[in-house]
Amino acid sequence: MTVLKTVVTTTACAILAVGFLIGQESGILQPQMKPGPDAGTYEKPMGTMGQKGEAWTATTVEAGVNKTPLPGKSVSVTGEIIDLSCYLQLGKHGAPHVDCGKKCVNAGQPIGLLAKDGTVYMLMPEEHHPRRDGQTTGFRQAAADHMGHIMEVNGTETMVSGHHAIYVQGYVNK
Repeated sequence: MTVLKTVVTTTACAILAVGFLIGQESGILQPQMKPGPDAGTYEKPMGTMGQKGEAWTATTVEAGVNKTPLPGKSVSVTGEIIDLSCYLQLGKHGAPHVDCGKKCVNAGQPIGLLAKDGTVYMLMPEEHHPRRDGQTTGFRQAAADHMGHIMEVNGTETMVSGHHAIYVQGYVNK
């Protein structure tokens, strides 16, 4: 009888879990906080951030341990530009959060990209030496300008211990 109870309980839990997952619209926190009507869509983004190119630029290769950065691949990912601090702490994003998100990003909080499936990517300028030396301020400004917009982001994706990041090329100050 104990084995039967275990099988029934396990099956019931599995059915409930599947039902819960099927019932989820997406993995996006606070899904009622949607981008504005003029912010683009996942199928038709408002615009593009970043340039397509080699996975790592020369300054990143030079800065790597033994001149070898961690593995990365060139990607184009579509998602909503978010500020990570409010999203990860409060689930805030979308049109209702644009003003706060701009303030957070302009105050130095980390920048993120929220994909349609709920995957969150941290966004950073790719070029190592200019980033280190404060020569990529245009990237932070572009992110603030596009806060809450759905954008196609081109860059180099890397993942460490489950944390996704996209390093975006093309924002070195001229």
